[in-house]
Amino acid sequence: MRQKSWASSSHARAVMKGNKSKNTIPEIRIRQVLHANGLRYRVNLRPLPNLRRTADIVFTRQRIAVFVDGCFWHGCPQHYVPSKTNRHYWDAKISRNIDRDRATSATLSNAGWTVLRFWSHEDPVDVTRKIITVVQSLSSCIEGGG
Repeated sequence: MRQKSWASSSHARAVMKGNKSKNTIPEIRIRQVLHANGLRYRVNLRPLPNLRRTADIVFTRQRIAVFVDGCFWHGCPQHYVPSKTNRHYWDAKISRNIDRDRATSATLSNAGWTVLRFWSHEDPVDVTRKIITVVQSLSSCIEGGG
């Protein structure tokens, strides 16, 4: 017996399956600016091997995990608009995503990582400035031994 789809229609299912989970346009734009500023990083990496969470951008030496969260999928307080169809499913899904994001940030922080989270609607240049500031700060701590 075939299981009923979570999608409210075949069109909705096709649209949702087409959404990328990595290498999104906001991520790529941020990475381009970081690279142009001479920073090198890893992409789509698990900061902790035993934690089934992948950060969008990772600075392994400085132990910085950067997440670029999509407004719909992560419940952006500024842009999230609840689904008009299949509301029960989507409300629960987005709530689980928010809870998972909080747990991931806490787990990484407790393991000594700096977690930076940005919304996909934020200006890539502004986001990059913030990332560079943290990377430089932690790099000087590493180099200075403190």
